[in-house]
Amino acid sequence: MATTTHHDDPAPGSTGTPGTGMLARAFAVLRALAGMQQDGARVTRLAKTVGLTQGTVHRILQTLIVEGMVEQDEQSKLYRLSVDFFALAAQAGNPNGLRTLCRPALLRLCASLGDTIFLLAKNGFDAVCVDLCEGPFPIRSFTGDIGGRVALGVGQGSLAILAFLPEAEREEIIRFNVPRIRGYGVLDEVYLRTEIERVRQLGYAGRSSGVLDGMAGVAVPVLDRNGIAVAALSVGTLASRLGDDRLPMVVELLRRQAEAIGPQTNPFDAALRRPMQALAAVAVSERIG
Repeated sequence: MATTTHHDDPAPGSTGTPGTGMLARAFAVLRALAGMQQDGARVTRLAKTVGLTQGTVHRILQTLIVEGMVEQDEQSKLYRLSVDFFALAAQAGNPNGLRTLCRPALLRLCASLGDTIFLLAKNGFDAVCVDLCEGPFPIRSFTGDIGGRVALGVGQGSLAILAFLPEAEREEIIRFNVPRIRGYGVLDEVYLRTEIERVRQLGYAGRSSGVLDGMAGVAVPVLDRNGIAVAALSVGTLASRLGDDRLPMVVELLRRQAEAIGPQTNPFDAALRRPMQALAAVAVSERIG
């Protein structure tokens, strides 16, 4: 009786060297998943995209799941790249992280302006203070110290981030946050949408919101290569120090630093995806060090 031996599909671009075929196929599947990350993917779609049989793709996916690089939703059965994959990419792509990348800019701005400088990052429906450099003037802020958070849309820094998020994401956040921000008194949906449009036109958020008496601030978004806000640089100061004569200079200094930082940000950085977890990791590292 004749027997048949199963052969996997030839790997796209494979050199034929033992072991490279499976590795090439695995990378092809990972790249395809990266392009389908938002919606997730089924085996049939992946197989068609990478030019392999469904059986081969299924075996590769199961291996990648065991290695922690891919996850499958229990209900939808859709495959996506895992959190561990992004954490690995973050370590490789930017070992120093957002805080280290931005720290020199915070120090320069604080020294030049003599005011407190905040670095904020998006965390779900909130903005989190990832780092700050304190100036000589006693101030109050919405986020307070490092690790403090505020609903996106409240305060200049979080408003600068919200205004430059993709439209669909921005609308979802507005719907969710409007009931939360009403507790601040002067804020409602009309006000929020008006301010967002204003920030998008000007390129910055400022000055006094009227919520913190005697305080004022101005913030600019840190935009990635696609023009989407990944963070914000914000100045917090006394209202008397941010008049019409000084505002343009402050905005220009913030903008220069933000424009220099933006292209260097790593989209896989844990501080951008999960800033609270990243802060916890930094705290542990500092204690060990």
